[in-house]
Amino acid sequence: MKNKNNADQPDVPKLPPLGLAMVAILVYIVGGVGTFAGIVLWAFFRNDLVFGIGTGEALGYLGICVGLIMTILGVLLMRIFRNRS
Repeated sequence: MKNKNNADQPDVPKLPPLGLAMVAILVYIVGGVGTFAGIVLWAFFRNDLVFGIGTGEALGYLGICVGLIMTILGVLLMRIFRNRS
């Protein structure tokens, strides 16, 4: 199957909208879990060494920030995929 504009490039396969919506919801849920896990680490394991990686406070801040970014990304993806179909 060839593209009408350029005969050398094949058509890009279209992704199903339901699959993209499930990815967006998964990113949103993982971001929420990460945010709340960061809050728990920050509140209850503040001065403890967690898995030998760092203190609970540092990992808590990391979880909160990354979780909020993933939550915002999930919402934006849901809005984009909703308007596409």
